Amino acid sequence: MVVNVRRAERRDLEAVGRLGVMLMEAHFAFDPQRFLAAGAGAARGYAAFLGGVIESPQACVYVADDGGEVTGYVYAALEPLSWKELRGPAGFIHDVAVREDARRAGVATQLLDAAVGWLRDHGAPRVILWSAAPNLAAQTLFRRLGFRETMLEMTMELDRRGE
Repeated sequence: MVVNVRRAERRDLEAVGRLGVMLMEAHFAFDPQRFLAAGAGAARGYAAFLGGVIESPQACVYVADDGGEVTGYVYAALEPLSWKELRGPAGFIHDVAVREDARRAGVATQLLDAAVGWLRDHGAPRVILWSAAPNLAAQTLFRRLGFRETMLEMTMELDRRGE
């Protein structure tokens, strides 16, 4: 499936907000202790958040447009040196989401290619992303595109430690 991958515009924010909720719900299903639930107003909140970065010179949001219908999006940004993360400057892919009915057709690959290209063009020496540990399908895609594992996040719930 070849879709038109283009920079997100304000008119896309409602659809992107719905995709953000889909992303939140998937992560919450993976681990409800670690990830936020998509409560009332989550789509509006997610759209407002991404609306605040679509025109940033330090970030990009691309959408997959299939005949005027947004079927996916990617959000990436330039990140400075981080002493906390023990890494130099990098591009960071924060989100990639594709509607279920458009998956396994190359849409995520096209979105990631656009984001990586933008990061490269803006001087990022490397690209980093995170993946939920149980999201094996996404990890397979990321490896196929050349990403390698470098960190493992671990979480301990303090209110449930003794159980």
